[in-house]
Amino acid sequence: MANNEPYQSFEQLKVTVDDGVAVVTIPSPGSSGRRQAAVHAEVAKIWRAIGEDAAVRCVVVTGEAQEFYVSADAGGLAAIPGIAKEQTFELLQRMLGEGRDIVYGIIELDKPVVSAINGPAAGGGLAVALLADLSIAAQDAVLVDPHIALGVAAGDHAAMIFPLLCGMAKAKLYLLTSDPLDGREAERIGLVSLAVPAEQVMSTAMTYARRLADGPQYATRFTKRALNQWLRLGGLTAHDYSAALEGLNFFGAELRQAAEAFNVRDTTPPRR
Repeated sequence: MANNEPYQSFEQLKVTVDDGVAVVTIPSPGSSGRRQAAVHAEVAKIWRAIGEDAAVRCVVVTGEAQEFYVSADAGGLAAIPGIAKEQTFELLQRMLGEGRDIVYGIIELDKPVVSAINGPAAGGGLAVALLADLSIAAQDAVLVDPHIALGVAAGDHAAMIFPLLCGMAKAKLYLLTSDPLDGREAERIGLVSLAVPAEQVMSTAMTYARRLADGPQYATRFTKRALNQWLRLGGLTAHDYSAALEGLNFFGAELRQAAEAFNVRDTTPPRR
């Protein structure tokens, strides 16, 4: 029987728990900066709540309608160079703190996480998609790390996990250019676990979630914990450093210039 009581304080995310599997649905916040901030804050907090819920043995995270989660907003970022430095500093601390909570929240959560990437994933949304233990993407889903295109260093998860998943050459290709790729290409280079037709994303994710929830719990959790030592090492190597470098760009002109230009960029994944 579903028990959603531990998640009553989450006003943006939809969380259902049934027979050991929690399904977390991230809404599409649109262009409202206030709504985007509220969603981002809850995505940062949800992992601890799930970790404390004894009824949950596995998590599926997905997006609403045709979007997984796109947390980057060119218009909002373009306004940052125009606000007072003290306000920028405070904004940066909040953003970096929430970004860290998303990245390490998923890594430190012993319970397995399956991402059902049903549509576009960018920014913090890409972090959630790729840091999941199993990532199931729609073949036509667009994945993009827009940091460089927005005039800031590729901070948070990207410098940390891309080289581990797809190698340094492909990591540099997609992070230095901000070129998007679709689910098919993401699977080919090892960025996601599987790419399936769009209509099969959720059912495939739930099939794996059911297997993980019904399997030996400590063996599964201990294996995830051991494998994630590589991610912890990647965090020591690149996460905090890249996030700090990203923060420096908040005080420069490139952020505003790139964000203004971003709205006219072609973000259609190249055909292969």
